[in-house]
Amino acid sequence: MNFTFYKYQGTGNDFVILDNRLNVFPKNDTNLIKNICDRRFGIGADGLMLLENQEGYDFKMVYYNSDGNESTMCGNGGRCLVAFANKLKIFEKDANFIAVDGPHYAKISHDNIVSLQMIDVNKIETHVDYTFLNTGSPHHIQLVKNIDQFDVKTIGAQIRYSDLYGKQGSNINFVEQVKENTFRLRTYERGVEDETLSCGTGATAAAIAMYHNKLASQKSIDLLVQGGHLRVTFDVDKGKYKNVFLIGPAQFVFSGTIEIPNK
Repeated sequence: MNFTFYKYQGTGNDFVILDNRLNVFPKNDTNLIKNICDRRFGIGADGLMLLENQEGYDFKMVYYNSDGNESTMCGNGGRCLVAFANKLKIFEKDANFIAVDGPHYAKISHDNIVSLQMIDVNKIETHVDYTFLNTGSPHHIQLVKNIDQFDVKTIGAQIRYSDLYGKQGSNINFVEQVKENTFRLRTYERGVEDETLSCGTGATAAAIAMYHNKLASQKSIDLLVQGGHLRVTFDVDKGKYKNVFLIGPAQFVFSGTIEIPNK
């Protein structure tokens, strides 16, 4: 069976996307998905996404990490899927879709800047050395110095697999302030088990954590990630974060055909 795949990237966070509206992709084949995402033996990506039909919405997002397992929400993946759905002419400017963490609204500009509404954040855990919150995926936020020289993979893995987060683990984010409302961000992603060039839910979590900890003064925060520039905006009402938007580019890279064995 042949499938047309589409490769997209959002600030260097890259994804294989398949149109699965006919529901024919073998979704439970973990090894297949892992092999497709493999950068040496497959197409290569941080994750794989399926675009599917869902009554009441423009489309449904199904996301898998590069280890082949279905995962929690991916912000940059969501933005790329919005750009893909727009390419398929499923919607024109505004979209409403459903993902694992619930409904999302998004809009796309003529130059492929996608603004994706993330879930509200009602609970933030602040500790002496880190902040923890869930923005559709769990995120540990930790301030560091000299972030360019920081060993993200080694230290990120240590925290991700520590007793702090148990079997499920967490994504681990390291942040350094550049100026009042601008921060550098590097992320170790669970499921990829490595640093990625960008993490959308991580950028969202970092922005909210920095504002919550009074290190930022505005509700529009710039995140400089390894793969580019993201912006996060939000409103705050009695300590709860609403109207949270992740904003950045989503770019088509290439498409091709992959043969998937019938089972």
